[in-house]
Amino acid sequence: MSRPVKRLVFGLGNPGHDYEGTRHNVGFAVLEHLALREGLLFEPPTSLEEYHGPRALRCARSHDPDYLLVCPETFMNRSGEVVGPLFEWSGAEPHEVLCVFDDMDLSVAQLRIRPHGGAGGQNGVRSIIEFLGTDRFPRLRVGIGRPETDAVRHVLSGFSGAEEEAMKTAVAEAADAILFWLRCGDIQECMARFHSRWKEDSPGP
Repeated sequence: MSRPVKRLVFGLGNPGHDYEGTRHNVGFAVLEHLALREGLLFEPPTSLEEYHGPRALRCARSHDPDYLLVCPETFMNRSGEVVGPLFEWSGAEPHEVLCVFDDMDLSVAQLRIRPHGGAGGQNGVRSIIEFLGTDRFPRLRVGIGRPETDAVRHVLSGFSGAEEEAMKTAVAEAADAILFWLRCGDIQECMARFHSRWKEDSPGP
């Protein structure tokens, strides 16, 4: 039997209006931008043939190239509860799964792609590693800056006016990188192409 989907992209965030536009939801923002640009609609998981896992998710399907964009709606810290079963359903290998999420270790709007790695203090990623049993999957980190005081308050806060403009560009750039990876399937080539591009675009220290 053929696989249901070739590649999976998970954007991490928290569901509900209270969390829209917050730093912790940049993973959602990137996938929503990509879906809008590619003319894809997010639907409930009932649209997935023979998928019987958790229903707390939104997904958008493309057939050319063949991929599925997924926004888990279990809340950030339990993202693996959705990622794990969808990974099993898809028949994908870890290198065919990409996660995009916020990272406090990067400056606001800074982007980094990695082929694998630990959680780095990101609880959504920690949950995914736990459910997949491996950290050998690509990830795209979107910088949200370091908190001045409380980390929880920081990730659940919105961006300032200047930060919002920078984040609009970062979200579009992240979507570009993801689409490139979805088309070529080579995370190293994606890193080589976009890291040099982002370095050139950087305003510097």
